[in-house]
Amino acid sequence: MDLYRQLGLDRDASDGEIDRAYRRLARRHHPGVNPGDRLAEELFRQIQHAYTILGDLERRRAYDSGAGRAPAAEVEAHVSFQGFDFSAVAEGPVAATFSELFADVFQDAARERATPSQGLDVDLTLGLSFKDAVRGGDFPISVVRQERCAACAGDGRLARPPAACPVCAGQGSQRWARGHMVFQKACDACEGSGRLAVQPCRACGGVGTQARGEVVTLAIPPGVEPGARLAVPGRGHAGARGGPAGDLYVTLEVAPHEVFRRDGRDLHLTLPLAVHEAALGARVSVPTLDGPVTLRVPAGTRAGQRLRIRGRGVPAAAGAAENTAGDVVAEVSIVLPQIKDERSKVLLREFGELNKEDVRAHLFAE
Repeated sequence: MDLYRQLGLDRDASDGEIDRAYRRLARRHHPGVNPGDRLAEELFRQIQHAYTILGDLERRRAYDSGAGRAPAAEVEAHVSFQGFDFSAVAEGPVAATFSELFADVFQDAARERATPSQGLDVDLTLGLSFKDAVRGGDFPISVVRQERCAACAGDGRLARPPAACPVCAGQGSQRWARGHMVFQKACDACEGSGRLAVQPCRACGGVGTQARGEVVTLAIPPGVEPGARLAVPGRGHAGARGGPAGDLYVTLEVAPHEVFRRDGRDLHLTLPLAVHEAALGARVSVPTLDGPVTLRVPAGTRAGQRLRIRGRGVPAAAGAAENTAGDVVAEVSIVLPQIKDERSKVLLREFGELNKEDVRAHLFAE
């Protein structure tokens, strides 16, 4: 069957269209989504086989030129019942119960062939400072993942001079007995041909992937939230037998700041004020992530009052509905100075005599 038709594509389909078609069809016909559906299993196998060829540039060229051949995925492992053999005693390990017997037969019949499979995702954690999370930027992260084997280009097999299959002695089929019942199926080693033209790749042990470390540059958007999980498509583990790679997921851990507390786009801090600054008003220096700014404190400012510095908070994330930065919110805390001389004590007593407002009167109001 035409491999392009299996994926519902034209022959001039782009690499991206091939990837999207494979992912869509694989999700639809995956055996895990269709348990017990033999037709879905067969369609899933054919879809994987088609993607093995069309998803690889060199194999696709060979297929389009007519030089490509169908790999092992197109060979079915049909199991056939050959009858009974009462010449041997059915005891010991060959004397299976009925449940063991049929489990053995149907497991062999349903065993997946060496077909491509999508690689697993990689999950990592990246620690960021408070400022880095607010400002964003490009950050390197070390990743150890399964990459396509360079020796076999991810196929898991290498060509070898054709020779008779030693497993089936060149017969192309295997026979075995369970109890007195005899079964036969196509040889797994030579895929029913009776001859071996390929051998497992020694570099990757026939899997098609090898572990490799690399550094991936992760683009962190400005104002990212602590605990955010960013995805890097296609940078997970490579798929076995040339299958598509999984994705890389990075969870961000943001360290707390010694001064600021974040609330959405706003940055909160506690602003200490001396008594005379709060009573008479003042201009004080307040820290921000971009450096200190001068804040005007109005006269009569009370403890707990909040003063805002507009636009000096967390910048808006890309694509946000409101493209404005947050504010720095300073919550006032009145700090009493240490009285070290008699003159200061006298002045405070005079201040109390001149300002006899009962600051606790509200506690007794009915």
